[in-house]
Order: sequence, then C-alpha cells, then structure tokens
Amino acid sequence: MKYIERIENLISDISTTVVDFSSERTHGTPPTQVSSEFLTNKEQGDWAEKTLMDGINNHSKEYIAVKYGRDDDIIAGEDGFKEFYNDYQKELDEVGKRPDLLIFRKTDFPYENIYNISHLPLSELDIIVPKALCGIEVRSSAFLIDKYEEFMREKQERLSIEIMLTKQEILSNYSELLKRKDKQLYDIICLLNEENLHVISFRCPTWRSNDELAKLSELLKIIKKNLSEITKRTFLSITPKVEDLKVVYNWIKRYNVPHFYVQVFFDKAYGISFEKILTLLSEPDLEGKKYFIESDVKNQNKTTIKIHANEEANILNKVYLPEHYSVMKELGRGRLLFYVKFKNSMAVINDAEFKKLFDIKL
Repeated sequence: MKYIERIENLISDISTTVVDFSSERTHGTPPTQVSSEFLTNKEQGDWAEKTLMDGINNHSKEYIAVKYGRDDDIIAGEDGFKEFYNDYQKELDEVGKRPDLLIFRKTDFPYENIYNISHLPLSELDIIVPKALCGIEVRSSAFLIDKYEEFMREKQERLSIEIMLTKQEILSNYSELLKRKDKQLYDIICLLNEENLHVISFRCPTWRSNDELAKLSELLKIIKKNLSEITKRTFLSITPKVEDLKVVYNWIKRYNVPHFYVQVFFDKAYGISFEKILTLLSEPDLEGKKYFIESDVKNQNKTTIKIHANEEANILNKVYLPEHYSVMKELGRGRLLFYVKFKNSMAVINDAEFKKLFDIKL
C-alpha cells in the first residue's frame, strides 16, 4: 500500500471529536503584537532546526538536509505583517504546512552548496520536493530531558512513600472509626498499594464533629492530594498541534513524501512519524496512556497532542548546550523587546535510531 493510502486509511479511523479532516479550515486573525517570550521561543525553534540539520549534514556523505519551511523574520507589529500572514494562510490551503527540513539523497538534489530552499518559487519546489526522502517538522523544548525525568522519578517515589505512610497511620490509629463512618472508603484505603496508586480514586469527606474525625479527614485529604499528583502526566513530550494535522495532511497529499516530527531538547532529540501519530489517535483506548490531548498554555492555549518522547526514537543522543545572548528589537511607537538568541551548537546522531525511524542509513 502506498504511503498516502496508509495515511488516508488511518485518517478515516480518527474520530472527528479529535480532528475533522473533512471540515473547512478556519483562518485565524493576524496577531497585532508580539512578546519577548514569543521571540525567544522562535529563536529556540530556529536553533533546534539548525542543530538537527547540521547534525545530519556533518554526519553523512550520501544525504543532505535542507531548510524548507518558511524563513521569514517579519513579526506582528511590523509593516507588512498582515499581508504576510494572509499570504501564509493561502499557502496552508493550497500547499499545506511545509515541514521545516527535507532530506534528499545528494544525487537527487539539484543544487551545490545550498542548504535553504525556502524562498524558491512554488513552481520550482513542486519539481524538487517530491524527490525528498522525508520531511521533518522540528519542535523544541526548553528542558534537559534526562534531568527532568530524574526529577519526576524522585517525585513519584516521594509521593508513593507519603501515601503508604499515611495509609499506615490511618489503619493503625483510625481503622475502626473509618470503618464505621464509611466502610467503602475503608476498603479503598486497605486496597492501596504501590502498584495501583495511578488508578485509585475516592471522594474525600470533610468530618469535623470531633477531633478524631477532623484528624482522620486531614489524613484522607493528604492521600487524595498525593494520588491526584501521582496520576498527572510525568513525561516530556513530542508536541504536534491538533490544528496542524490537517495542513500536514494537505502537504502529504500534494507531494506524497513521508512526514515526521522531531522534538529537540537541550540534551537529546526524539522523533516519531506522522503515520504513527495518526495510528495512536485512531485508538481512543490509548488516550491517557500513550498520548494526552491538552490545551497548551505555553502555546497560546492551542490544543496539543502530548506523546511520551522517551518512548520514541532517540535520533540525537547528545545535544550540546548552545551559547546564548540577549538582543533588542525596536517596534513601532518606540516599543522595545528584549529576547534571547542562540549560537549554533553540535549534536551527535544516533545511527541505529535514525535508521529505525527514517529508514535512512546515514
């Protein structure tokens, strides 16, 4: 079965409550101003793209990675931004969302010493792009994934210990009282163990008629609070936006080139295929286990799919922290924005994981 046919089959299995691929895309309104945080995030994204692109090109003699996604520096608040924004919306409808990078065999790439084709005319891109082996959407995260996961492991262990110690205190000192007041809740507390903490839940009573009941109530609240914490998502994610799925699909329909997402952290990078993302979304039972769908406050509250990064292909097993420095941008009315720029840094390709994900042996 051809790539585009596999994609379309998966799309037919995805509920329209997640994303309706058949509905008309809604055009947003152009933003009128930009923040320092937005500019820093944009610079971080540019750094992540360059880090992955350089990692591939420094590692391979047979393949070349080139920038393909839009490379415009114009921002909200600058002259011409509204026209730029509207042109971009038209491109999303006509072409789809371009991935940030394309990988070609060097023998299929028609240019010498060119690593950015983003500004080529569409007529030329329509000839070049279908020759690509894959397209990569690069996402970035301002975390060191190893340190984050170590922190979360320690937090989970601490919460688990506190829950079990509180259970022990309740059963040692208030067992009969709890059994008389709420036998069902007593049974739940008795059943608590380190294996079922992620699935146990109960309604917490508020008893105040005497000191014993008030103390018991406080202990139950401690367990309830810690159970709530221990069931939260504890992993860093690959983060495709739901609204992007339709325009990525449009791009795939036009060019029939396999599409991937890569999440670059400040120490490693992980990748997943667009096909696997759709496979996950086509299985509702995996929501809350293998993926979460959340409103992302760090991304203008856009609905985002969170997929456990560390369970996917670790294509860069070492990313070196970049040097960084602050810069200033002056907008209209004398408004100043200060943000962070990142210098280029090195990354180490994980050959086996790269081959496993992209089917490309660098």
